[in-house]
Amino acid sequence: MTKILVINGPNLNNLGRRDPGQYGSMTLPEIETAITERARELGVEIAFFQSNYEGAIVDYLQQNSGGADGIVINPAALTGVGYSLGDAIRDAGLPLIEVHLSNIHAREEFRRHSVIAPIAVGQIAGLGWRGYLYALEHMTHHLREVGPA
Repeated sequence: MTKILVINGPNLNNLGRRDPGQYGSMTLPEIETAITERARELGVEIAFFQSNYEGAIVDYLQQNSGGADGIVINPAALTGVGYSLGDAIRDAGLPLIEVHLSNIHAREEFRRHSVIAPIAVGQIAGLGWRGYLYALEHMTHHLREVGPA
């Protein structure tokens, strides 16, 4: 069965109470429930991970990418500065879709640059929690049409 890692970076554990005007009112567990339901419909397995620490995400990728087929990631605050995260993603050699709840391109300049985007199959920004579902759907189709990296 196709397995997709869904990874969330710093502060996303505070969704639902963190600036709902920017990030929405759903909590991360609620978003994970929606992703799990859609994954079941698509016939894919999901593994979730969230950390506020870049090194923990790197460790997770190194330990779990071998058993996965693709990655959906919201790098959050690591988007523009997560160089070791970018290296770990490259080393994993898996197709990846970058997701952002808010439209990072309509926000402050420092949020607009992504060290992850050049590695990604695509980027979804500004579509709220549904962006994760769109990323999951696209990754599933990508893996079925193109195959793993």
